[in-house]
Amino acid sequence: MLGTASLISTLFDRDGDFGHRCARAWARLILTTTGVRVRASGLEHIDPAQSYVVAANHQSIYDIPIVFTTLPLQLRIVAKKSLGRIPFLGWHLQRTGHLLVDRQNPGAGILKRMASLVRAARSVIVFPEGTRSIDGTVGRFKGGIFLLAIDSGLPVLPVSIARSRHVMMKGHIMVHPEEVTVTVHKPMSTVGITRERAREFADDVRSVVRRGVDEPLPAPAAAQPRAV
Repeated sequence: MLGTASLISTLFDRDGDFGHRCARAWARLILTTTGVRVRASGLEHIDPAQSYVVAANHQSIYDIPIVFTTLPLQLRIVAKKSLGRIPFLGWHLQRTGHLLVDRQNPGAGILKRMASLVRAARSVIVFPEGTRSIDGTVGRFKGGIFLLAIDSGLPVLPVSIARSRHVMMKGHIMVHPEEVTVTVHKPMSTVGITRERAREFADDVRSVVRRGVDEPLPAPAAAQPRAV
């Protein structure tokens, strides 16, 4: 239903702002119906009128609804182009301003689209590890996405997500109720950073994100899984 509402809205809202509100409602419903609770800190570091490249660690497919629910930003995701072929989900991504990228041939067009997001005070969420972590450790951050941030002059907003891997383990289809923590760190400016320093900057962002992924909450004694 929310996917249909989002698609219909693109007839009069091609910027995708109403579609994002549909996505946030979808995210909240998913978390509520599967018993996932989010405890957030550091939200005071966010300026809703500012555009960011939001860089988060990746533990679970639940990370996207967690981030969409928690951050008070108009978010767009960077995703592989093939997702655009999925009914409803892909159509939503294509028509509401998300960045679908051919990983083999990204092209210069993505920079123009990033620039349009900046002008409209929208932010991009990326998972620089490129894949989900199995054991919760934060993997190496790929440098390419930070080139986009540097070229666009966007600050990077580091976000740490802890314990989301316990909600749905990689390769599993069962959902476990869990309390997840989201830590928003101070934005990191890209002003004055050259493209040659993108690798170093990616490592700096990773170091900040790692500090918030310490899984401070004890695992529940008897969490009952829920079928998806």
